[in-house]
Amino acid sequence: MKWLIKGGRVIDPSQNLDAELDILIENDVIKALEKNISADDVEIIDAKGKIVTPGLIDVHVHLREPGFEYKETIESGLMAAVAGGFTAVCCMANTNPVNDNQEVTRYLLKKASEYHLARLYPIGAVSKGLKGEEMAPIGELKEAGVVALSDDGNPILNSGFLRRALEYAKYFNLPIISHAEDKNLAPYGVMNEGKIATRLGLPAIPAEAEEIMIFRDIKLAELTNWHIHIAHVSTAGGVKLIKEAKEKGIKVTAETCPHYFTLTEEAVKDYNTNAKVSPPLRTEVDVEAIKQGLKDGTIDIIATDHAPHHPLEKEVPFEEAPSGIIGLETALPISLKLIEAGILSWSELVTKMSYLPAKIFNLPGGTLKPGSPADITIIDPESKYRIDVNAFFSKARNCPFNGWEAKGKVIITIVDGKIVYNLTHKFL
Repeated sequence: MKWLIKGGRVIDPSQNLDAELDILIENDVIKALEKNISADDVEIIDAKGKIVTPGLIDVHVHLREPGFEYKETIESGLMAAVAGGFTAVCCMANTNPVNDNQEVTRYLLKKASEYHLARLYPIGAVSKGLKGEEMAPIGELKEAGVVALSDDGNPILNSGFLRRALEYAKYFNLPIISHAEDKNLAPYGVMNEGKIATRLGLPAIPAEAEEIMIFRDIKLAELTNWHIHIAHVSTAGGVKLIKEAKEKGIKVTAETCPHYFTLTEEAVKDYNTNAKVSPPLRTEVDVEAIKQGLKDGTIDIIATDHAPHHPLEKEVPFEEAPSGIIGLETALPISLKLIEAGILSWSELVTKMSYLPAKIFNLPGGTLKPGSPADITIIDPESKYRIDVNAFFSKARNCPFNGWEAKGKVIITIVDGKIVYNLTHKFL
């Protein structure tokens, strides 16, 4: 099948491109990218007035399978991904069984290949069972196909263990993703420490619980001269530490999530469990610092930390509810508000949602250069609508943005040269 995407505004930071161009797709690769392409025997996609970008890449999702299929399956998660414009996702290891061995990694890859939706890149556990005690077989995990290592959901509290893990990971050229949280500082905390937590009578988590661990992780990255990636940054102090580390040339990268640059702790003041996340939503000062970190490049990536839960699990008292927000189907419209606010340009947003995720994690994609895999997202930037969780393809509904007005919608997602999502026809 040959496709010709005609007349779209092509934004590709990998080539410093922002221009009205045509894209010719032949088989599974981009054949040509230039003005006024003419070709025979092609299906034409009219992209006039639309934004055409390299496929979006999410480096931080939880797909729950195997073990928690009642929350999400690989199939439902990948359907949510392509509906949100993502052509590739990296899935965390906290499944049951944990992805700390080749069998689980291969299972994930095999299941994903059956659906022909978004590409799936497994992230292996750093430690067996995510317990932070015994190293997972990193070489075997790399051989099976993991692209990074993380005990996400759990911090690695033992500094000596993390040092050794970084040294092993360096040998296998795998970054380690850090869930930065000192649980000893707030073992029972469920929201940000401050006046609202006091008023609600809820045990709280200080910003320092995150910042202490970011500081430690940066020092260990410096000691081992290896790459650590800080997940879901939520505090102003964390942004400052990462900025200083980058200025020193330490191998540290960072991500944040749409909820951390959009919501504050005010979102949980009515005991709204759909706004309960880990790390917790912080203050307006933190939100502004996250935005500045995105703008000045301190924060490299926008990821979702897509964390589905069954609705009944969230319909309990706040302290008992699990942490997590789904994000695959809202990440783009919520992130587009950064463009409306003048914080990021289109090119900068695509850099953080496609180009840098591919570059930092050594993944295919993130570019529209001829010869590259034909993974493409087409967006109608003027489409206005109301976010409706009942229309989601994810099995979960734990989304604090339900009912929000949005502008900008994915209309077509192409993976490997095939249309895998079309707004009109849904899945093809």
